[in-house]
Amino acid sequence: MTPATPESAGPLPLNRVYRRDCLRAMSLLPDASFDLAIADPPYNLSKGNNWKWDNSADLPGFGGNWNKVMASWDRQPLSVYLDFTIGWIRQLKRVVRPTGSLWIHGTYHNIGIINFALQLLEVEIINEVVWFKRNSFPNLSGRRLTASHETILWAHTGGRKRQYFFDYERARALSAPEDQLKQGGKQLRTVWDIPNNKSREELRDGKHPTQKPLRLLRRMIDISARPGTRCLVPFAGSGSECVACAGAGIAFLGFETDPGYFQVCRKRLAAAGHPFEDG
Repeated sequence: MTPATPESAGPLPLNRVYRRDCLRAMSLLPDASFDLAIADPPYNLSKGNNWKWDNSADLPGFGGNWNKVMASWDRQPLSVYLDFTIGWIRQLKRVVRPTGSLWIHGTYHNIGIINFALQLLEVEIINEVVWFKRNSFPNLSGRRLTASHETILWAHTGGRKRQYFFDYERARALSAPEDQLKQGGKQLRTVWDIPNNKSREELRDGKHPTQKPLRLLRRMIDISARPGTRCLVPFAGSGSECVACAGAGIAFLGFETDPGYFQVCRKRLAAAGHPFEDG
């Protein structure tokens, strides 16, 4: 395998997004070549009801156009989603250093499967973060509670030594006017009160149905990334994680399969000073 250089991870130059299947692309990356990973996988909003796990399955990666992905997952058994989840988490465990962190987004539709896969692969969960979305869209059916949070799992690959980096002092000093639960000088809690609205600049070049606000992603980076960190983004979507990394001076590498969202990534990263050709 091609050795990594400061400007690349194996054969892939950094600071760009590739229009590639994430599982196949991650297989090209050297072991322990990243310090951080932020994963926002498909949520499997409509699960199949066939619970059967075939660990030998060689499954393709998913991402991109979320309307089509949701329709596709409606026809998939739960075992397929489980195999897929184990596949990409296994790759993240291999390529993220023991001193690094994994941040994984989810909802009640998929977070239990992700939690199970992490434990199965002996990837320790550091914290479960509840992202409280104060300005959530109301439930129009009147048949459910208004969904006003998502779950973020913070994990590491360092085993019992727990070598992951955590900037405790920065987290403690953090003051965020929009977060009514965080005061400067107080420990950062596991409930983050961060509105989901995005700035006009974040949406200027296009948007994604599950696009995360930059201020949420910056918090993850601020507390778990040292200078010179490399961040892997297996499901780039509209590129928010990559844009957040670029703003923090952190090298990134992303993968996205959907051509429309890939073009949104290109435009947003070009505006951030990282133009690239299709890869």
